Amino acid sequence: MKLICSRIIISWLHRLVVLGGLATIAGPTWAQKVGTTSMQFLKVMPVARATAMGDAFVALAEGVEAVFWNPSGLALAEGFQITGTHIPYLIDTRISSAAISFPIGSLSRLGLQVQYVDYGEIVETRTDLLGFNPDGTYNPGLTGNMFSPQAWAIGISYGRALNDQFRIGITAKYVHESLYNGPLSFGDPESGEAYATSTQIFLFDFGLQYDTGYRSLRLGAAVQNFGPEVVFVEENFAAPMIFRLGIAWDLVGLSPLLLQSSNQRLTLIYDLVHPNDYDQQMHVGLEYVFANVLALRAGRKINYDTERWTWGGGLYVHLGSARLAFDYSYNDMGKDLGVTHRITLGAQLK
Repeated sequence: MKLICSRIIISWLHRLVVLGGLATIAGPTWAQKVGTTSMQFLKVMPVARATAMGDAFVALAEGVEAVFWNPSGLALAEGFQITGTHIPYLIDTRISSAAISFPIGSLSRLGLQVQYVDYGEIVETRTDLLGFNPDGTYNPGLTGNMFSPQAWAIGISYGRALNDQFRIGITAKYVHESLYNGPLSFGDPESGEAYATSTQIFLFDFGLQYDTGYRSLRLGAAVQNFGPEVVFVEENFAAPMIFRLGIAWDLVGLSPLLLQSSNQRLTLIYDLVHPNDYDQQMHVGLEYVFANVLALRAGRKINYDTERWTWGGGLYVHLGSARLAFDYSYNDMGKDLGVTHRITLGAQLK
């Protein structure tokens, strides 16, 4: 059995290292492709707990929330779990997500997830209508029509504990994005062929976590949004693939680096992140938990154009075998973009 587990671990490590190595080698090329990937909403991460720590979460992801970050952490889910996050995002955009998880054996867990983006209504304009109306007023290209872009994703995740230290996971998701659903049609003026203003694609996440056994030191790695290119109008665009590598270490806790405590935990988290449309980025976070009832969090994003500091907290209520969770995060997007807030509600039934 140990031999089989070792072979599986080596196989997954090999795959992640290869994908991560490709990300590192292609770094200079990817850095030149800023803003050239499609489906950008997949990079707006849900789960207030994680985003309050500066998005440093790949080694700490656990339970149902792991389906969005590192599916291997799904193996740590206890009983039936459900979570939902709402994000009032930029320019009146709203992003919502939800997930559930349940056991399928003593060592495996299954998770289902959905993400939806509400862009609201957008005023339709056309360049050929730019100019002055007969009454002398200026028309900035308004057609009188409205349209609503759409984006959503649904997925299924599987996480399994190979032993007390290793966990692996995989997510398959179907992603849809529509840029225009108004009454007009667009196409090549010469051939008459219609342009593609919507697309759908299958993408995959792969992840693993390793508890070293040394003073609560944990390692994690994940590849997100791995898949083929998509076509919009006449252009090919890559999916926003991201490689994450991170550590989590309890400074205070049951088996800490610094101070032992039975009812307090202080964890330091660090993630190295390599997206395929930007240079390498770093995320650093801290999480303090008191008596499994109150959590305080803070984080810092490094090598971002606008995002910098994050903070937040959580409250947890235990009702018999049930556990209710409320998490909040504050994300500073810079003086031009302002602030984004995330609210996550969750429940666990053992």
